[in-house]
Amino acid sequence: MAVVVVESPAKAKTINKYLGSDYTVLASYGHVRDLPPKDGSVDTEDGFGMTWEVAADSRKHVRAIAEALKSDDTLILATDPDREGEAISWHLKEALASSLKKGKTVRRVTFNAITKAAVTEAMAKPRDVDMELVEAYLARRALDYLVGFNLSPVLWRKLPGAKSAGRVQSVCLRLIVERELEIEAFRAREYWSVKALLKTPRGQEYEARLTVLGGKKLDKYDIANATAAEIAVQAVTSRTLAVKRVEAKPAARNPYPPFMTSTLQQEASRKYGMGAKATMSAAQRLYEAGHITYMRTDGIDMAPEAVMAARDEIRRRFGADYVPDSPRMYKNKAKNAQEAHECIRPTDMGASPEKLRLEDDQKKLYDLIWKRTIASQMAAARMERTTVDVGSADSEVELRATGQVVMFDGFLKVYDEGRDDEEGDDSARLPQIMEGEPAEKRAITPEQHFTQAPPRYTEATLVKRMEELGIGRPSTYASIVTTIQDRDYVRKDKGRLIPEDKGRLVTAFLTNFFRRYVEYDFTADLENELDEISAGERNYKEVLARFWRDFTAAIAETSELRIGEVLEKIDDFLAPHLYPARADGGDPRLCPTCGKGRLNLKTARSGGAFIGCSNYPECRYTRPISAPNGEEAAVDGKVLGQDDQGNDITVRAGRFGPYVQRGEATEAQPKPDRASLPKGWGADTLSLDRALALLSLPRAIGPHPEDGALVEAGIGRFGPYVKHNATYANIPDVEEVFTIGMNRAVEVLAQKAARGSRSGTAPAALRELGAHPDGGPIQMMAGRYGPYVKWEKVNATLPKEADPATVTLEEALVLIAEKAAKGGKKPARKAAAKAKPAPKAKTTKTGAATPKGKAGAAKAAAG
Repeated sequence: MAVVVVESPAKAKTINKYLGSDYTVLASYGHVRDLPPKDGSVDTEDGFGMTWEVAADSRKHVRAIAEALKSDDTLILATDPDREGEAISWHLKEALASSLKKGKTVRRVTFNAITKAAVTEAMAKPRDVDMELVEAYLARRALDYLVGFNLSPVLWRKLPGAKSAGRVQSVCLRLIVERELEIEAFRAREYWSVKALLKTPRGQEYEARLTVLGGKKLDKYDIANATAAEIAVQAVTSRTLAVKRVEAKPAARNPYPPFMTSTLQQEASRKYGMGAKATMSAAQRLYEAGHITYMRTDGIDMAPEAVMAARDEIRRRFGADYVPDSPRMYKNKAKNAQEAHECIRPTDMGASPEKLRLEDDQKKLYDLIWKRTIASQMAAARMERTTVDVGSADSEVELRATGQVVMFDGFLKVYDEGRDDEEGDDSARLPQIMEGEPAEKRAITPEQHFTQAPPRYTEATLVKRMEELGIGRPSTYASIVTTIQDRDYVRKDKGRLIPEDKGRLVTAFLTNFFRRYVEYDFTADLENELDEISAGERNYKEVLARFWRDFTAAIAETSELRIGEVLEKIDDFLAPHLYPARADGGDPRLCPTCGKGRLNLKTARSGGAFIGCSNYPECRYTRPISAPNGEEAAVDGKVLGQDDQGNDITVRAGRFGPYVQRGEATEAQPKPDRASLPKGWGADTLSLDRALALLSLPRAIGPHPEDGALVEAGIGRFGPYVKHNATYANIPDVEEVFTIGMNRAVEVLAQKAARGSRSGTAPAALRELGAHPDGGPIQMMAGRYGPYVKWEKVNATLPKEADPATVTLEEALVLIAEKAAKGGKKPARKAAAKAKPAPKAKTTKTGAATPKGKAGAAKAAAG
């Protein structure tokens, strides 16, 4: 018997049906090893040796495979047929090295579809693990690690609030930010067109647009305003019109090629609004169930037997007229021949969507794939396109009508591709129009237009643009687009990708200080070098050495940068967005509160950035950096009404969001009453009563029945609460702050006291932030003097402006490092290890004998 290993249980289940009892089919559950997320995992001083660690979740799966190999002599690695699949096979072989001694055999098989024929054929043609593909994977993984673990700490130190930077994700983010800057810099241009509703002598109406005026062919912007449009209307109205030319031309539309990864993601986004991640998840399940071929591919060619099966299905369903005389063969020049597998197609052309029982998202995707594949082998659609020119006898005005008639629908009977943006439509059918006949004017209408800003990217158009630029590959598109959203650099609104403030700041920083590494050509060239490694044309360590030499030099150049210098550069880079031109022509940087200071970019230690006045602390004006075009800008300074003393109650835009304020700052009261709006309260819908209720907090509930001390309700940094003496107890709903009575307040306080008595003396953590790169958990704690982060013996107090609920692991690492440096409290890890030994994950070094660890500074997410 032989042990066959695949990635997933679903794939294992399908394959097991085809192989039978002579094989033991097990799942590795994806990658079994990865680089430990700490400094030194890639040893840049010793030939880029890589230290691998078997993931905790994977140990039991590796043990299960090793156990099976005790009674079986052959290991067959049947992971996916791409670079990632080859890497998983290599990792398995390495992790199982101790079980593969004494003459055991290791073979590698690949198949593009999980069907009985494909699996049986693959088993008959085993090979060795392709080390060129593996080396391309090693290079990619090392590059991502080196960028993440060296560039991210620079971001944390120089740009507070930034989370991380990745090799490809940062370039993708730049695309989105630059598109947003284009949109903000765009100024609409007015232009007009003139349309006429005309009538034939037989009483049939048709529409035509003005194309010639004053004997001159019109360009798009020639009719620039309403006055010019009215002159054009008069010119048409005052003349008799007749048909000058009627021209009918045959046309054909050929079908689209079958799907590859990028086009599948684009079409699923257009037609169903599915994100790249959701699309690939559904495709993965279809593949593992044996319904479609492998879904990560740059190729559009189709196996000859699949082409013939599609032609047979077309003939059976639609008749011989829909089958072209010869098969359609599609070829593209893939960026990487190793990922240019066959197109994404059904494994059985006769399995139409209605025949399969699938979950909703899989059914939608399979319907797309089946229709696109069948359509790709169908006959072309035949049309007749008609152009009619109508003009005056003096040739001063001329109008054109266009129409299209489908003579034979061909592939359109099954499928037509969606569009990213609306385009002009000339598909209207024209009535019978004869050359020389009069054209009666029914209505002449001027229409005003404005040029449109370039549209924001959708996931579909972003993947398309990345593909055009050569950034990323089929196996990475979905993860790149998902990562920038998960890190709050980009948000998705109605399907469109919009950069957040943090995303703008990161892009501005990298563009100014690491420009080469976010250039599109540089990233595409590096992707091509990785492809050349997989083709055996380059040495992967030479590629790494050249990259590392230049990259470390760029890192070193930023070591002396001060945060003030960084902010000044970013302020200039983002100036068109931060300080848009004012309608009155005034200085957009002049502080609207004091009228003296100048606005500039500032950052908060808790993360994010805001615009503040240079006249601080005399002037405390602040607003978010996104306010110029957002809701908060519209309400900033809006007067809701007056309180009983006649003070204006206003809603303002602050660095942490909208807030309400009573009156203005004066010498006698430099800090007027303020209250932040709770989450879910809209600044644009806030009423005076609600604002006054916020400003009145904390609200007195009454004396406690046991000791007479005042019980209050309010909203604090941890949310709504009730307070008695020094005891704070959270309540779940903000609205309850304004209505809670004594009985309920006493109940909540008693529950808090009961929890405290059960917890003993050890304080409970508010949040678990994650693991420190050197080991041990990092926790958010509630302390006597405010919240703090704790790691081993290091306690780092949070800055006043920081919100404990949103502090990230990366921000906590910076606070801990600063505290340890100041107080010298960093724990002695080696001594602790001797005192209390703990089980250690198995690590393996690749490409070098011993680790020396010079690859980074702190934990970062690799891009």
